[in-house]
Parts: sequence; structure tokens; C-alpha cells
Amino acid sequence: MKPAAVTVALDLKGLKCPLPALRTRKALAQAAAGTRLVVTCTDPMAVIDIPHLAHETGAVLETQEVEAGLLTFVLVKA
Repeated sequence: MKPAAVTVALDLKGLKCPLPALRTRKALAQAAAGTRLVVTCTDPMAVIDIPHLAHETGAVLETQEVEAGLLTFVLVKA
């Protein structure tokens, strides 16, 4: 049986560029493969930065949502 994936929530609301991307990069670096990161932030630049970070690090960007100024990204470390 495969163990359940670990989910880590990162609440980065209120932080401005480049902090959301830097904190997400740090969390990915510390996470084990298969870890799911749920990143929530309010910085509009994160729409560009977080997907680019996922591509750079090899993480999988599962979902990306924007609702009422709140951005939510779900990444899985490869």
C-alpha cells in the first residue's frame, strides 16, 4: 500500500514580491518528494512567479486559482 501524501499549507498572504516565491522555494527544498504544497497569497505577481518557480524546480503545478484577490496554488514536489 502506498503511504498517503503529505500536505503542507503555506499562508503567505500580505507578503510582497519576491517573498512568496522565495518562501515557496524554501518549502519545496525542505519537502520530501511527493509532498503537496498548498500556497495561498495575495501578491498579484505570484501569478507569474509561482508557476515559473514550479517549472524551474521540476515541481508539478496541479492547480492555480484566483478568487477575490486570493491566489491559491497547489504544487507537488517531484
